[in-house]
Amino acid sequence: MNVAVLLGFIGLQIAIGLWASRRVRSEADFFVAGRRLGVPLVTMSLFATWFGAESCLGSSGAIYAEGLAGGRADPFGYAICLLLVGLFLAARLARGDYLTLGDLYRDRYGAGVERFAVLLLVPSSLLWGAAQIRALGQLVAHLADLPVSLSIVLCGGLVTAYAFLGGLWGDVVTDFVQGIVLSVGLLALLCAVAWQWPGDVELARALAPERLRFFPEGHRIWNQLDRLSVPILGSLVTQELVSRILGAKSPGVARASALWASGLYLLIGLVPAVLGLLGPALVPQLADPELLLPELAARFLSPVGGVLFSCALVAAILSTVDSVLLTNSALLSHNLLGPWLGLTRDRARLWLGRWVLVGAGAFAVVVAFNASSIYQLVETASSFGTAGVLVVTLAALFLEKPDARAALVALVLGMITTPLARFFDLAVPFLLSVASACLGFVAFQLKSQSSGRPRAPSTSPENSSRRDSRL
Repeated sequence: MNVAVLLGFIGLQIAIGLWASRRVRSEADFFVAGRRLGVPLVTMSLFATWFGAESCLGSSGAIYAEGLAGGRADPFGYAICLLLVGLFLAARLARGDYLTLGDLYRDRYGAGVERFAVLLLVPSSLLWGAAQIRALGQLVAHLADLPVSLSIVLCGGLVTAYAFLGGLWGDVVTDFVQGIVLSVGLLALLCAVAWQWPGDVELARALAPERLRFFPEGHRIWNQLDRLSVPILGSLVTQELVSRILGAKSPGVARASALWASGLYLLIGLVPAVLGLLGPALVPQLADPELLLPELAARFLSPVGGVLFSCALVAAILSTVDSVLLTNSALLSHNLLGPWLGLTRDRARLWLGRWVLVGAGAFAVVVAFNASSIYQLVETASSFGTAGVLVVTLAALFLEKPDARAALVALVLGMITTPLARFFDLAVPFLLSVASACLGFVAFQLKSQSSGRPRAPSTSPENSSRRDSRL
């Protein structure tokens, strides 16, 4: 029954993709849903896209093993990230007539910065997608008693198929369905555990003080802040998030949606965190902590409830995988391959985007085979070159005349500082990367201003909007 229901659920996503494909007639339809999304769809899509494998399986497993200190990224880090987006970035991004982050860089810095930044964004996004495909393959293999390698290939192919058909419009509609299924499934499991709590298990023992520390005892505070900054700052300006913002029908919708998504993420994200805290008391000595939630579902839910919860976990991962594939397709086809091939017809660029998406899916499947854990992939993805991208994006949005050379310096420093800091075993590698990118940008920006050197011909997004800027 598990296999039939899961296949039916995934088949439903493909059916939605087929239905949505009727509304995909242009590149803008495929990548930003024609910029016609309202608050409910954008909110649920932001929540569902960010709430992936690491939020359910990875987070609960890390908290099972290390206590609350193991799960700072989820739900707290990513909820704060969405809050900051809503407060400071969403409306500004939505005012620009962009399809990708690369368009913002081209508008504010020129084509050189656009291409270099895209080359940094794509590997990070692919690693993120590989993490989700690996998690989905592990889950389906566990539920259907299949080899993990076969499950990874099947799941990657199915997700690629419906993302290929429906683009962002199909993505947000499936996100809406998946987000509801996910929220109901997690809340149902939490209620079942609370209702059927074993009489011989003491709650005080399950919530021992050492497991409730947000920062591990004996670790330097700066080291812990560095780890927390990766999900907050490292995820602040990713294309997965920005595409939903750009698909909103107005800046006000974009801002409100990000704020609502932040609250929803924190609320639902606390469920795996709580279950992870309780896990060692309920399921002691679990061999693979990342399978805690499926194990709890098998013990505390009815057979029907267990199947529905399995669909909820699949929904969490599907909603992230399709977004990542679409992201890579947008950046590679719209900002790199399309201009390089000289494609001017919108229909040709649409089909280029679709086939690049297929290639991104195949590459992510290959990477998923060679990762030791979900969390390893997610941490690598969140810190790879993102410091420079963060600095350059914020400068593009908030400075009147940002300098292209300063942007390139920041991107290079952000790319090399984190791996160098880790190689030499320096403390706070990600914060060092952000600081070096910021200092490099400021130094070259000031030098450019003092020398009077011409900057890239661009205007502020606040003044160059071609969209409705009313809040």
